[in-house]
Amino acid sequence: MSQSLVIVESPAKARTISNYLKDDFVIKASVGHVKDLPENRLGVDIQNGFTPEYQVIKGKIKVLREIKRAAEGAKSIFLATDPDREGEAIAWHIAEEINQPPTKIHRVLFNEITARSIREAVAKPEKLNRDKYEAQQARRILDRLVGYLISPLLWDKVRRGLSAGRVQSVAVRLLCDREKEIQAFVAQEYWTIEAMLESNLPPPFKATLARVDSQKAEIKNQEEAQVILQDLANLPFSVKEIERKERRKYPPPPYITSQLQQEAWRKLHFSAKKTMSLAQALYEGVDLGQEGRVGLITYMRTDSVRISPEALQEVRQFIEKKFGPSHLPDKPNFYKSRKMAQEAHEAIRPTSTKYEPEAVKSFLSKDQFALYELIWNRFVASQMNPAVYDQTVVEIQAGKYLFRATGSLLLFSGFMTLYIEALDENVEGEDQERKLPELQVGDVLKLLELTPEQHFTQPPPRYTEATLIKELEERGIGRPSTYAAILDNIQEREYVAKEKGRMYPTELGCLVTDLLVENFPEILDVQFTAQMEDELDKVEEGRLPWVQALEDFYEPFQEDLEKAKVQMQDVKGKGVPTDLRCEKCGAPMVIKLGQHGQFLACSNYPECKNTKDFQRNDSGEITVVQEKATQEVCEKCGAPMVIRTGRFGKFLACSNYPRCKNTKKMLVNGEGQLEAAQDEKTLESCEKCGAPMVIKTGRFGKFLACSNYPKCKNSKKISSSEKEGVKRTKPVHTGENCPQCGAPLVYRKGRFGPFIACSNYPKCRFTQKITPTTKKADKKEVVEEKPSAPKRKAVREMTPQKND
Repeated sequence: MSQSLVIVESPAKARTISNYLKDDFVIKASVGHVKDLPENRLGVDIQNGFTPEYQVIKGKIKVLREIKRAAEGAKSIFLATDPDREGEAIAWHIAEEINQPPTKIHRVLFNEITARSIREAVAKPEKLNRDKYEAQQARRILDRLVGYLISPLLWDKVRRGLSAGRVQSVAVRLLCDREKEIQAFVAQEYWTIEAMLESNLPPPFKATLARVDSQKAEIKNQEEAQVILQDLANLPFSVKEIERKERRKYPPPPYITSQLQQEAWRKLHFSAKKTMSLAQALYEGVDLGQEGRVGLITYMRTDSVRISPEALQEVRQFIEKKFGPSHLPDKPNFYKSRKMAQEAHEAIRPTSTKYEPEAVKSFLSKDQFALYELIWNRFVASQMNPAVYDQTVVEIQAGKYLFRATGSLLLFSGFMTLYIEALDENVEGEDQERKLPELQVGDVLKLLELTPEQHFTQPPPRYTEATLIKELEERGIGRPSTYAAILDNIQEREYVAKEKGRMYPTELGCLVTDLLVENFPEILDVQFTAQMEDELDKVEEGRLPWVQALEDFYEPFQEDLEKAKVQMQDVKGKGVPTDLRCEKCGAPMVIKLGQHGQFLACSNYPECKNTKDFQRNDSGEITVVQEKATQEVCEKCGAPMVIRTGRFGKFLACSNYPRCKNTKKMLVNGEGQLEAAQDEKTLESCEKCGAPMVIKTGRFGKFLACSNYPKCKNSKKISSSEKEGVKRTKPVHTGENCPQCGAPLVYRKGRFGPFIACSNYPKCRFTQKITPTTKKADKKEVVEEKPSAPKRKAVREMTPQKND
């Protein structure tokens, strides 16, 4: 009897599913997408209805061959790829490639990899979803059009290798706009006044000045604060009003993708990329010993907070047993998803309450456990009773001044027994307990101390990964499956950098963003990008043809593209003008983009080749970085050496540049100070001029160079063994002398392994095979000299063709 074939994306997912589908099924993995648009050209026929030209991805030919072979003899074929757009696209492309009758091919959807879920999905398969596939295809083509048509413009106008992205460029713009807000921000001074008061009963408590003459207290400077302090010094303080009320804090819903990424950043300091990688492993399955591989969480790419009835029943039973009836609400807690959420999906939750975090901890890595515990606690807490606080607000009168004190007492912890939501920085929590004494209206209070405090308004903070994801989500930019990729791409392409967990745009990121905003206002418009996401959602729901969505986008985009080819500023040739003047010729200085980043250059180039490093101050103004002189003297021309910064950090350069181009590496000495690094000398001599060869470091690693540079520019590669630490300065001698010149013989290693050579190379080029007797007698020395040689053959008899 023939077997059925189940196809998934991941080998890990395949191993987990194989535990639940036994002898009647064969499980194969596609290892992700099998087809995509070509890498080296647009691959979209715009004139013929945006027809995509899909190709089998390099490296997937063998995978597809195995899948096709298995499909030919299969009774039925179940495409069990992920339940999102990307998974649907993989399923369609596999169906096209295996070329089997439609009646034989079935789509299988499941939200969790458990025995019950898998068996139910296979028992009730569905058809391939064309609308979902076309929504993915439309997104892929949109991204290709933007990336492949704008990027060449950036290569031509700015620098080769740059790229633009439909969503990621908007994310960079958000960061650039925030940076401009920070630079334009002007801090305003203000003061607060706190009174430390005491009643007949302990404890003493603090109250803050809230109103003056029934108006909100606004103290602008120290002089105003001193006037108020003098007034208050002799005034009586008494309780004017007391308000007591019960406040309930309700549990948050279970995680969706964006909230999981935000919380993992706040609590665990995981990047979005790391969070999704860990969640993927928990979803696809973890080996739990005797129980085998088990999927521990539901599908991790979702924007729905829906929970299945079975999961609700199970978690309610668990709460009542674990925490008692007091923590279990009378009815399940239901949460509302955002407007465009895919309600077919569930929220991110544990697949079963029997897999408590501590019970599976020994089977998980440290980071896997931390994320799983976060998901577990949030889900269970979402179905618990709210926390209850007794909150008291006391208003205290002192003449025309009104002070306010707030007390909060936790009466019932509820869901907070298990889970407390983290807050973004600069967001004050309301749940800290603050105790007040028993007070009555009319009580006279004793003033213990008045404390004035100076403050300054703060600029908006830079985004963290958590707050940027939150901003993207609130503005409708991107979707759950794209956030991690967006954040990863903008950092990899050096448009964005991080400092103490905060993201900020680089000079390159701001430059490219300004050019794109000027020339492609719609593409970089936040509202337009969110509207395009809505259009793709309509395609998935079958309410909009995918070709129409592309046509609506492409017509205005093409007009902007043609204008930009003519009007976009030529940064590569002319640079970006500044207000600075060249101190050598008086011409304006411009910002140019080089291999190692942006720099200031004279606009009178090539007549004047003056260049300067620059930086921006807190207000965004350009300031020239002054070269720091050192006590080092250039050994080639005698001019002082200065410290400069390049792609690989700080280095010493001759101040007589460009007449003298001498440079040196810098090292940190034992006192933490920078000093010139000395070239590492070797026993070799340059075969062109006879000067000693030294070891230098370039962009591709260490190499041998003539110490007589730049008069002699001879250089050589260093063999792999030397890169691992075997230096030419300490060759291992054989104990014999060269028969041709009498110099000592040493062990060397060439492309085919170790051999014996004259130490007087290159004047003497004598070499000798390592014979079996030599190998036996000198094995110890050979292994010490070449520790990286294979153990199974430390040396090998050979005839070297080149002395390396």
